[in-house]
Amino acid sequence: MSRLLARWTRCYGAGPLHLVVLLGCFALTGYVFWQLLAEPLLVRILVWFAAAIILHDLVFFPLYALGDRALTSAVHRSRSTPRPRVSPVNYIRVPILAAGLLLLLFLPGIIQQGAPTYLAATGQTQAPFLARWLLITLGLFAASALLYAIRLASAHRRAKQQAEFTDEPEADESS
Repeated sequence: MSRLLARWTRCYGAGPLHLVVLLGCFALTGYVFWQLLAEPLLVRILVWFAAAIILHDLVFFPLYALGDRALTSAVHRSRSTPRPRVSPVNYIRVPILAAGLLLLLFLPGIIQQGAPTYLAATGQTQAPFLARWLLITLGLFAASALLYAIRLASAHRRAKQQAEFTDEPEADESS
């Protein structure tokens, strides 16, 4: 059985579970496409998806790739100090990504798109959306900064313990 699995992996490039999940994804995509065929707004949906793909690939991806490159190069330039270093890159990337996705999710509420419909449906205004997004973003960055400080303190303590361990004089065996 293991010889058959090894041959499968060598020929296919991944395990059989990968193929099962991939076929499930294709089946789900086919089902969604089948359901969309009866949709009267299919052309508008396809145009929206095409525009979103083009906008992401030609505008947003280069922008956030450039921002990430600037962040990583700034961090690497500041690494000349001998103290124990924990890279802050992921502690900056994660809250920026989460805040960006939340902005994308809450943008219609922040710019008060569909305000009359929202007011009629809920009896509330969309005024608190911006403040709530800013508070969530602040919380994400504060939590990330706290985790970074804990990780940095832990690395500093570990480096200090290693320095003390290597600086201990060896016992004299002649006495």
